[in-house]
Amino acid sequence: MAQTSTVTMWAIDPVHSLVEFAVRHMMVATVKGRFQRFQGTIQLDEANPQNSKVEVTIEANSIDTGEPQRDNHLRSDDFLNVEKFPHITFRSKRVEMLDQARAQVIGDLTIRDVTKEVTLETEFLGRTKDFHGKERIGFTAHTVINRHDFGVRWNALLEAGGVVVGDMVRINLEVEAIKQD
Repeated sequence: MAQTSTVTMWAIDPVHSLVEFAVRHMMVATVKGRFQRFQGTIQLDEANPQNSKVEVTIEANSIDTGEPQRDNHLRSDDFLNVEKFPHITFRSKRVEMLDQARAQVIGDLTIRDVTKEVTLETEFLGRTKDFHGKERIGFTAHTVINRHDFGVRWNALLEAGGVVVGDMVRINLEVEAIKQD
């Protein structure tokens, strides 16, 4: 008896999703920003969630911290060099289920020309149908990376000691995805 496939495809809804980051500024405050343009897919194996896959592409130029001068500096070669490296990507390699709602999604994150394995601590938030009858699912995920690992090394020393930009970057994702027919 053949088993029915339980693999479904989902498109990330950028209108109802968020790709956000936070980094220390001048050792005393935290600056947050987000990327405004991104797209991605989730290949969800509902019978065997560990076989699921995620791919996301972020337009690096869409960085937005609410301060245009800072955003332009972040787009420059000092940070993301968006002219040479227009996209940030994530491609999952494996999923390790922790319980019914939580998983570690391990994959390759590429920033600039550097690819490193990262682990997204992920939580399934639920499933519903929208007003048009389309199925939607939601996830939240987070990780912390060292920006130096990705070749993002610019900094300046402060007169009182310390540096302008912290090394560690917290990444937070709020994802809503729509089931594809």
